Amino acid sequence: MPNMRATKNPMPAQDPNVRNKNFDEVTLGYTEEMALDEAQRCLNCKHKPCVSGCPVNIDIPSFIAKCAEGDFEGAYQVITKSSSLPAVCGRVCPQESQCEGKCVRGIKGEPVAIGRLERFVADWHNAHATVATIMPPPNGHKIAVIGSGPAGLTCAGDLAKFGYDVTIYEALHLAGGVLVYGIPEFRLPKAIVQKEVDNLKALGVKVETNMVIGRVLTIEELQNEYGYEAIFIGTGAGLPRFMNIPGENLKGVYSANEFLTRSNLMKAYRDDSTTPIQHAKNVAVVGGGNVAMDAARTAKRLGAENVYIVYRRGMEELPARKEEIEHAEEEGIIFKTLTNPVEIIPTDVTDPRDPDFGWAKEMKCVEMELGEPDASGRRRPIVKENSEFVLPMDCIIMALGTSPNPLLKATTPGLDTKKWGEIIADDNGLTSIEGVYAGGDAVTGAATVILAMGAGKTAAKAIDEYIQNK
Repeated sequence: MPNMRATKNPMPAQDPNVRNKNFDEVTLGYTEEMALDEAQRCLNCKHKPCVSGCPVNIDIPSFIAKCAEGDFEGAYQVITKSSSLPAVCGRVCPQESQCEGKCVRGIKGEPVAIGRLERFVADWHNAHATVATIMPPPNGHKIAVIGSGPAGLTCAGDLAKFGYDVTIYEALHLAGGVLVYGIPEFRLPKAIVQKEVDNLKALGVKVETNMVIGRVLTIEELQNEYGYEAIFIGTGAGLPRFMNIPGENLKGVYSANEFLTRSNLMKAYRDDSTTPIQHAKNVAVVGGGNVAMDAARTAKRLGAENVYIVYRRGMEELPARKEEIEHAEEEGIIFKTLTNPVEIIPTDVTDPRDPDFGWAKEMKCVEMELGEPDASGRRRPIVKENSEFVLPMDCIIMALGTSPNPLLKATTPGLDTKKWGEIIADDNGLTSIEGVYAGGDAVTGAATVILAMGAGKTAAKAIDEYIQNK
């Protein structure tokens, strides 16, 4: 009989007042006993509604049934038929709006904790597996993947399983894309990402780092000189957006991309760092998405006394995951909603090393109120009259979204893009150039890890069909 308890097993976590001072993972994961108990809450529905909510179509009831039997390795094998990054997805996917959002148990209680079970299974496998990965027999065809984020890793993994000779070209010095430079250690340990990359290497995938395609090599050179029969572009959306308000060029004003990359990838928070990051007292993070939560929680761990999320809509409209908002509140992040910056004011003293640019001292804001819904379906923020006020801030982080880097467009004749630089691709990922496919944030703009993985998976299948038909 299924376990009919209405609530999930809670996720063990560090105490908020301890974790907001360290970079260790916040959530601690299920024990075997908790995983068994949670798995037994699944009704194993015949029509599998949860699968329809998964962008990579994991056979969720089957992997949970294996969990309920205590066959955790069997559960892992079910997941990896569809997903190349289970330990990542179990930590960062918005399950509440995807697979768990479709769970029948959520009608009269809480859904089955699908994401927590996926994380447990992946971690169990990584801790206990002893069987070496079997490399598929080669099929004699070469594919290049540009970018090693979730879209690129997924596409590369699926193609390697088909027997392709796959090489990933990564611009930075470490593979993983946004998983290593964008998501903090306390939410996604980098050892987890490295393990997933190592799993792909065991399948035969080669990774070339420090390779900026469009500078070191062009797509045309990859095709004509290196002999790649198809190319997948999964370069993400790493170009930050700003508000274009006075004072944004002051020192102490960061894009969230720079702030998180320097902290996550360059370890700038360490005392011995050669590229130290500012340890500010009062920090404002402008924006309300997951990236804003990551930046705010990182600033708190760097020692900031007061960290504010400044967002022009209300708490109900925050686009970040509910869990991330709750964790931020528990850790002491202050939410200044219905607030919008209009100017950043400098200190009276300039930096003698660079006298043309001063440091941020204050942020002038206005209060907002919500009007009628706009094109996005959210209520439009409207400025309240005579509502200006000033917040003392020595560090301001802009987390307003990102766009794809224009480098590939500029160096690839015939590659069609949209207004903000997103690559135009059909439902299978095919771009305007024959044999060149794209997916993930490079096509959609900034979105979720699992949607990027779904795009990489779709493109891998399309590339295989293209090569076979060719």
